[in-house]
Amino acid sequence: MTIRTISSREVYRNKWSRVREDIIEYPDGHRGMYGVLDKDPAVIVIPLEKTPDGEFLWLVHQFRYTVGESYFELPQGGWEQGNVIPEELARGELAEETGLRAGKMTPLTDLWIAYGAMRQLHHIYLAEDLTQGETNREPEEHGMTVHRVSVTEFESMILDGRIRDNCTVSAWGVYRIWRDRQYAAVSH
Repeated sequence: MTIRTISSREVYRNKWSRVREDIIEYPDGHRGMYGVLDKDPAVIVIPLEKTPDGEFLWLVHQFRYTVGESYFELPQGGWEQGNVIPEELARGELAEETGLRAGKMTPLTDLWIAYGAMRQLHHIYLAEDLTQGETNREPEEHGMTVHRVSVTEFESMILDGRIRDNCTVSAWGVYRIWRDRQYAAVSH
């Protein structure tokens, strides 16, 4: 099924996003309207630390104005520009928010974020061989804190509601599938 765009007009813009209204036509001829939030590409990073004591993830905790609450999530974000090299963006966001530098950065996949209402691509990266450095947070990230948690605790946080960010949960699901396939390939 193809929906045809009849017209499009931008109704709002700021440095992070653009909102447009599109008049559309369905295959059966009737018309409607779509409100679309356009945002530049973003990344989400899974900072994974493997030690003799187990596997640990680095999370950020921050207040999210849109829902009026603070939550834990994987480091993520964008640079408000369309032309970015995803790995550079992933390395930059990881360092900016957590201070961590990754010796190894593995691209896992790309997902659309909430594509029923928004047009934004999220690149998912696994960050390993981590070393600590300084953070360089933006003013909008005021009050952000960094936490190291075990994978077991992280998964409990998803189930008990301390993590409610769908991008964090989706990225973790992608990682688990990727990891299982890596193990299966080595086993055969």
